[in-house]
Amino acid sequence: MGKQIELLLRDHVENLGRCGDIVSVRGGYAWNFLLPQKLAVFATSENRRVIARRATRVDAEESVQREALAGIAEAINNLTVTTLQKTDYGGRLYGSVNAAQVAELSAAAGVIVDEGKIRLAHPIKEVGTHEVPVHLFAGLIATMTVVVESENPAPEPEPVREEAQPEDSEGGSDDAPDGDAPKEG
Repeated sequence: MGKQIELLLRDHVENLGRCGDIVSVRGGYAWNFLLPQKLAVFATSENRRVIARRATRVDAEESVQREALAGIAEAINNLTVTTLQKTDYGGRLYGSVNAAQVAELSAAAGVIVDEGKIRLAHPIKEVGTHEVPVHLFAGLIATMTVVVESENPAPEPEPVREEAQPEDSEGGSDDAPDGDAPKEG
């Protein structure tokens, strides 16, 4: 059943194509997913004409949506949010900062961002400045800056105390054995 079938996409299908594209897919994928979900039709001349009009309309809608999101993208690109987290003295967080917390921080700063659009490769686990991508629309990605600071105060360095060692005329003490000298026993 490994035959390839040519289909015409009615909608954008991730990792396959855009509306109006003619794609060649395996029969099982076509019959079990694309056709029942009405994401594609057979590539006949009548369907090509109908889908060409639909593709033009979808592209126009996308350009309007992209323009509407351009202002939000600019606001996100200029956004810097700061959070205080408990850390060890090496700058590692005891917990982590995830997409939900980034969404809350941005909302508190006045920019509403859906948690599902925030794409962290992994939760933030270190103190510092981190660039976080936000996928607003197909191909439209904004980047916000998240600054993670330690809420623990940095330890104060202990003063270096020098212990007074008695000085002999030989330059050393007989009480403390050298590492190279044999021990007397």
